[in-house]
Amino acid sequence: MIHTPEAEIALFLRRVKFVAVALLIGWVVWLLAPILTPFVLALALAWLGDPLVDRIEATGRSRNTGVILVFVAMVLVITALLLILVPMIERQISTLIASAPQAQAWLMEKGIPWFEQKTGLEVMQWLDSERVMDYIRSHWQQAGGVAKQFFGYVQRSGFAMVTWVVNLLLLPILAFYFLRDWDLLVERVRSVIPRNHVGTITQLARESNDVLGAFIRGQFLVMIALGVIYAGGLTMVGLNLGLLIGIIAGLISFIPYLGATTGILMAVIAALVQAQGFDLKLLLLVGVVFTVGQLLESYVLTPRIVGDKIGLHPVAVIFAVMAGGQLFGFLGMLLALPVAAVSNVLLRYAHQRYRESELYAGEKPSIVLDSYIDKPVIIVDGSPKGPEPK
Repeated sequence: MIHTPEAEIALFLRRVKFVAVALLIGWVVWLLAPILTPFVLALALAWLGDPLVDRIEATGRSRNTGVILVFVAMVLVITALLLILVPMIERQISTLIASAPQAQAWLMEKGIPWFEQKTGLEVMQWLDSERVMDYIRSHWQQAGGVAKQFFGYVQRSGFAMVTWVVNLLLLPILAFYFLRDWDLLVERVRSVIPRNHVGTITQLARESNDVLGAFIRGQFLVMIALGVIYAGGLTMVGLNLGLLIGIIAGLISFIPYLGATTGILMAVIAALVQAQGFDLKLLLLVGVVFTVGQLLESYVLTPRIVGDKIGLHPVAVIFAVMAGGQLFGFLGMLLALPVAAVSNVLLRYAHQRYRESELYAGEKPSIVLDSYIDKPVIIVDGSPKGPEPK
């Protein structure tokens, strides 16, 4: 390839054009983030179900038959989980509501005074109703602004609730159509790829698909396993809200260490309120449950189920989730790990190209064969570097 100034300028402009298109796509996604959530979830369900549909097609059945069977199976699994979990969670929430007065009394009489004594911070005075009213009277303008913002938030929350209901109704419809037309969508995307890059992009897409499949399916199983371990263990040691806390800790365990940390904090508070004080035995048993769960996750579940195919450091995972949430809200959190996994594949490819470039290796030395020993002799700057001929 001839590297003329004109060719280099054309290559630079082409790359600038690609970057501009990528930035434009990111801007459009940012604008449409509030309505894209059901589409992203539906695409994820279609992507997860497509391999099963392909297997059914391989047996001689039609695509529509495979889609219907897989779609019905997904609906049955989700319905079964809801029928099992919703009553259990409802009982836990009822227990939480019933124990709220008792918890409030313990906090006001024992918990907060103990905290003030140990830390020296004055918390009780801010809970006094007369002091709160005096503070509001002295800052009534700010209070009015806060109230206006609060009621505006409540109004927006009502609209958000309606949006969530609409999204839930759209999700199965979108998932069905995406699953039915998955191969057609893939082929249309492939048809717009520049012909001289089809091979490279197809290989990168295949690697990204393998990484995402291994990670998402594996992480989902790990989340379920940890939820069962935490919920079952906390219930067995006698924590009244153990089931609810275990499920929450399991569901957010896809962010490294966040699930266990959140679960421990909630379990310790629940144990203190339940025992109306410091119950050393219950606290130790709670610690044992989370310790066993973390050991099983680190040495059994994650290595055997997820493996290291995603290749992302826990700090990178935390940053990806936080950055996605900051940039695109809930949609960004959904897309954070898939985008991070694909970016990792692209970075590995870029690193490989860099190692093969002249920028890294410099000018490659010439290699000739020595006529006496038929071994390679490297010629550098006109002088041989290698074994002396015999």
